[in-house]
Amino acid sequence: MIPLRDNIPSYRTPVVTAGLIAANILVYVSQLMLPPQEAIQFIHLYGLIPLEISGGDLLVPHPVPLYATVFTSMFVHGGLFHLGGNMLYLWIFGDNVEDRIGRLKFLVFYLLSGLAAAAAQIWTDPASKIPMVGASGAISGVLGAYLFLFPHARVLTLIPLGFFYRLIEVPALIVLGFWILVQVLNGVGTLGVQVGGVAWFAHIGGFVAGLGMVVLFTGGRKRLH
Repeated sequence: MIPLRDNIPSYRTPVVTAGLIAANILVYVSQLMLPPQEAIQFIHLYGLIPLEISGGDLLVPHPVPLYATVFTSMFVHGGLFHLGGNMLYLWIFGDNVEDRIGRLKFLVFYLLSGLAAAAAQIWTDPASKIPMVGASGAISGVLGAYLFLFPHARVLTLIPLGFFYRLIEVPALIVLGFWILVQVLNGVGTLGVQVGGVAWFAHIGGFVAGLGMVVLFTGGRKRLH
């Protein structure tokens, strides 16, 4: 299921959401401007390598402090589809969460979700030497918050049916419930296996953190009024 838009209006301009999207795009454009080998090196320099955090030993000479890679990794992407998918989800669901909890709080919430996502991935695979990059961990926290705040929102969704596609409105509870189920099933399937690809447990950790933190950030109130 590919979400395209929701039916929840924003009452304020989503400045932080737009700023985060712009920052991610700018970083990716800067990657594209590098020679191919340097572009690959860029991912290692600014990505989060679990073994470095769990063991405390540097594998590459990062231009930022080691623990800062927890945050720099949130703005680095491995490809156009990786970036595009993440930014689509952030645009659809981030504006309403920002609208609900406030701009500054949303920025803090986003970064804390990314931190929780990184912690979950490191905890499940502490010996990994594969750089973890992408905004999906932080965005997973946004999805968790959206599910709590707007479970009955309607999401226009593109559903592939073989060679055909269908556009239907689906409750957010189903869209995001299906999304987290996929993450859990895939995450369990990769336990103990060190391979590149999707950091499933980062998604799970971010989502769970978002669900929990949004209660603190909103006092448990779901409605704008």
